[in-house]
Amino acid sequence: MNGYNFDWNVVVSALPRMLEGLGITLQITVITIVISMILAIPVAVARMSKIEVVRWAAQGYIEIFRCTPLLVQLFWIFYALPALTGVTLPGYTSAVIALTANLTAFMAETYRSGFQSVPVEQVEAGRMLQLNRFQQLRYIIVPQAMRQQLPVILSLNISLFKDTALVSTIAVADLMFLANTISAQNYRALEIFTLAAFIYFAIAFPISLITSSIERRMQDNAALGGASRSSIWARMMPGARVAVAR
Repeated sequence: MNGYNFDWNVVVSALPRMLEGLGITLQITVITIVISMILAIPVAVARMSKIEVVRWAAQGYIEIFRCTPLLVQLFWIFYALPALTGVTLPGYTSAVIALTANLTAFMAETYRSGFQSVPVEQVEAGRMLQLNRFQQLRYIIVPQAMRQQLPVILSLNISLFKDTALVSTIAVADLMFLANTISAQNYRALEIFTLAAFIYFAIAFPISLITSSIERRMQDNAALGGASRSSIWARMMPGARVAVAR
């Protein structure tokens, strides 16, 4: 490879600092996911509201964050928002706000799809039992929607984990920021960024396999009315074929 000599001792020495950065990455990821999964529920409900002002406001929020780059949103909150409010936010806080606002928009649309897939008969049964709107959401709509949309939710969370690499652009000491710093110090970009890619992959890939397994199991149950006969590993592998009832 053009006579390049790999120095994996650099990887060994850099790994502890990289893991520190991974800790920040995971912190931001978990905080963002938890807050987004909560905030997305009222946004999704507002998106389905019969009140036009509420519905259009929710849709406007969703479309703004779905149709603009996450990096632009991150820069806007970190650089532009202080110019409007006079309040300077730390990079960590700005990162959480931007990622949460973005993920909430995508999660709200996922929830809305799940909410609308719940059979109307079950909602009407809840009304006959004199359940109010909040109780219908809590006991009937949200549990079924979450279960049905679980593969999509997990996929969004995986994407969010990878997108956290963008917070390095506002000097948040995450995994990517430290990788860039270390590579600039020892001029070993190939080894350091390969290590960073491996760390991201080592966390995202197992979750991706779990997501694929859940999705195929749901498809199997819907198509065959029972569990798939294929092995667990076969169901988890991306691109595996799913039997369809004829």
